[in-house]
Amino acid sequence: MTPQFDVAVIGLGAMGSAALSFLAARGVKVIGIDAYYPAHSLGSSHGDSRLIRLGYFEDPSYVLPLLKRAYANWRSLEARLRSEILTITGVLQIGAPDSTIVTGTRASCALHDLAYEELDQAEAKSRFPVFSLDADEVALLDPQGGYLRPEAAVMGYLKLAAEDGATLHFGEKVTGIEPDDTGVTIASSTARYRAKKVIVATGSWIAELVPQLKEHAVPIRQVVAWYQPRDGFITQPRRMPAFLRDEGDDGSYFGFPAIGVDGVKIGRHAHFREPIDPNAPNPPVNEADTALLDAFMAKRMPDANGVRVNAITCRYTMLPSEDFLIDLMPGDPRVVVASPCSGHGFKFTSVIGEILADLALDGATPLPIGAFTFDAMERFIVAKSKAPV
Repeated sequence: MTPQFDVAVIGLGAMGSAALSFLAARGVKVIGIDAYYPAHSLGSSHGDSRLIRLGYFEDPSYVLPLLKRAYANWRSLEARLRSEILTITGVLQIGAPDSTIVTGTRASCALHDLAYEELDQAEAKSRFPVFSLDADEVALLDPQGGYLRPEAAVMGYLKLAAEDGATLHFGEKVTGIEPDDTGVTIASSTARYRAKKVIVATGSWIAELVPQLKEHAVPIRQVVAWYQPRDGFITQPRRMPAFLRDEGDDGSYFGFPAIGVDGVKIGRHAHFREPIDPNAPNPPVNEADTALLDAFMAKRMPDANGVRVNAITCRYTMLPSEDFLIDLMPGDPRVVVASPCSGHGFKFTSVIGEILADLALDGATPLPIGAFTFDAMERFIVAKSKAPV
């Protein structure tokens, strides 16, 4: 007999593991299926650290209530696990006064009455000597920002889901979903299952199960590197906040203090925007990758620019607007689609898991996701196609 479930969650990375945990906590009969094993290196949920911040330059609408709810949900996860997932270090957002990061952060803080400090070059050097600012640059300190531990978060959600009765299958690739009048059949490499609803949260593989996203959800290669600092004192988390830096035409960079043994971690958002085949191994780090990151360290963080000890590739799955997609499948409310990262989504994991559970059980959520629908994505694509080149 085909196993029967209320909800099936396909993909158990950040968003899928959180959705599975929220569903199991509500007493739902739920199965989670993943082609790989927890916190694997072919997804987007590994690498020791992810930024979290309240002063959100991308769009102030992310802050209330999504980021506020995310912070509360992270703390609830920590309380139940009795372990630390979210560490507050502050986040320093650096750039020219009219740069995207600085103007967007100011607007977000003003709209939501968020506390922040604005530092000029001398003040930033005095407070945080690891950073080298140009004379005309400023730094905005978000005191509530910090970092998350992605592997611990994913493993924590899976642990709680299992404790609450979820069925977990790893090393089993889903090859198709077949909605019909009474539910959805899920076909995998080894079995078939029935569920009333299904959540598809498969990251860089999402277009395999959601063909509507084939031209829009683009997996790209991301590279990050770690450096043993010349001055280990000033790169400790108590003395160095996590950061974002706007380099204008050269893009934006992010980084973290010396959290673990490998030291300071940095990367450039979207790196070289190179599309990759999600079914192939991650391309290796090359000389162009390390030259880019080494040059940034030498110019912007010279006292942290010691020995590069590690560099790895991971993946972003980019949507056209770089916003999230969290919606019911057009024309089929039995299928919930989640492609919420575009390189800046992990901090929202704890609230997106709640939203996905709402959508699967109720077909709607009280949390605002109107900007993250298929319709919103299509409107952006149409508007972009009509914009002057």
